[in-house]
Amino acid sequence: MLQAIGLTSAPRGDRPPAVDDLTFGADSGGVTALLGGPEAGKTTALRLMLDLEPGQGVTYFSGSRLHQLAHPAREVGALLGDVPGHPARTARGQLRMLCAAAGAPLARADELLEVVGLAGAKDERLGALPLGMDRRLGLAATLIGDPQTLLLDEPAKGLSAREQGWLYGMLRRHAERGGTVLCTVADAKEAVRFADRVVAIDAGRLVADQDAVEFGRTRLRSRVAVRTPHAVRLADVVHREARAARRSVEVVTEPGGALSIYGSSCAEVGEAAYRHGVLVHRLAEETRDAGCAPDGERPSPQQDEPTPAAPARKKRPGVDGISTALPVPRPMTAPARPLRYELHRLLGVRTAALVVGAVLLVSVALSLMLARSQHTPLQDAVAAWPDVLPLPPAALAAGLIGALAFGDEYRYPALAAARGTVPRRVGLLLAKLAVTAVAALLTALLVAVADLQALRLLYGPDATALPGNWPALAAAWGGLAVGCAWAGLLAAGTFRATAAGVAAVLAVPVAVAPLVQKALSTPSVRSVAGLPDRLRDLAWGQLPHQADIWLMAGARLLTRPVGVALALSVAALVCAYAFAGLRRRVRW
Repeated sequence: MLQAIGLTSAPRGDRPPAVDDLTFGADSGGVTALLGGPEAGKTTALRLMLDLEPGQGVTYFSGSRLHQLAHPAREVGALLGDVPGHPARTARGQLRMLCAAAGAPLARADELLEVVGLAGAKDERLGALPLGMDRRLGLAATLIGDPQTLLLDEPAKGLSAREQGWLYGMLRRHAERGGTVLCTVADAKEAVRFADRVVAIDAGRLVADQDAVEFGRTRLRSRVAVRTPHAVRLADVVHREARAARRSVEVVTEPGGALSIYGSSCAEVGEAAYRHGVLVHRLAEETRDAGCAPDGERPSPQQDEPTPAAPARKKRPGVDGISTALPVPRPMTAPARPLRYELHRLLGVRTAALVVGAVLLVSVALSLMLARSQHTPLQDAVAAWPDVLPLPPAALAAGLIGALAFGDEYRYPALAAARGTVPRRVGLLLAKLAVTAVAALLTALLVAVADLQALRLLYGPDATALPGNWPALAAAWGGLAVGCAWAGLLAAGTFRATAAGVAAVLAVPVAVAPLVQKALSTPSVRSVAGLPDRLRDLAWGQLPHQADIWLMAGARLLTRPVGVALALSVAALVCAYAFAGLRRRVRW
């Protein structure tokens, strides 16, 4: 069961709140329609229920607040708008990624594709799915955790009658299994057709909360729409005959020679026009919603359709005695299996592969050009790092991959129902750090191997003789790639944009490194000589002799301006990321 109590959105400027003290409920085993016009506040109400909108009020899902649920995906499935996924990701890949986020087995993705009828389109890209398939995939995404409650924002909008029938049938079956379904709708007749209960709102306030059958009987007003060049004469005829028959009939004159006649039928109006010789151009019965329009304003006419009676359901228990509360911190749902989620996110699209492929081609070309000069050291040729570039292409590619790790989360939000709600949990951050580090190391390794092989092929083996300190150079090379990847990752996570991550990577050699170099230019009276021996003395076990080489490589890297700048930048971005998450939590 779902209970929403005292929902009130925060006002923006001088405008009144979009939702104002809204209280209603939705029963288990039934379908509830949240009815209202385009500006009624339906979507804002759902966002308040999901704690995605600042405001007041509380919402209970089976007796618990959303932030109190140990596994929210197993209790609430929500879809606000289109499927929030990268357009290049496949339908199956999207569901498998969401399965990892919800802690569900990967086989659940194929099972749901069968349920929603998309098994044959599992390899279709999200950006190529038509509207009907997109809504089917969205419904599958809400069902991944087999939730008790479904919240959907106008799921049938824009669908054909056949697709609407299929969608409402799926929602009905979920309710018949004991689930709770709440979806917004703008058409009153549509709400009466598929729902068991109708909660109508206007300007954010409750207008009606009734059983669907009762709502259709009391709120949907039937009328006869007439168009005639003699509107005034026909109105007078209808009034006179209604008084003579002692019937209550209301005639409303519309612009353009149209009449709206309430309390009569097409047969009665047509016979009256025939008897008095009044020419009629149009005569039709229509249904208007008489309960959801603002005072003094009539709703727009809607074409008449048969309205089958919905089965009666048990009445909603009252929610009296439960007071509203102040806003609570927004619940952030991190992936239940963050490492698996991050791997599916990275490998589910071809962006990373295209970036690595492009950097391989550029690096090989630059390496061959640099090696033509006898004054170019081998390490610079293998890194493909000319003096005109602030960073080698491999490091820039690693930074871009890191920036996309968080940038795509905000551009194509899959962890929550709205943009800007990526959770700042330690597990997710560690998973992203680990995956981007591995991706950066693989990129650096592939570039080094490709450049060495290209140099060996073109200039012979003598041109690729490795220096004796190659382990130290390799450690520095890998550290540079990982540092750039982490700088891009943390900056994109802090500022919610891929561009911010790329800018942070470029700022390290362009802005930070010169400042560090200036600070290091003063003479030093201290040296790190003997650091490996001192570290060996502190170690619990005996370190191998080769560890000295790697330790000294790391020490030398941290004494170089770029290495120090990179380390300082990553440390500063970690602090900024943590501070931004803490400030947002306190604010909400």
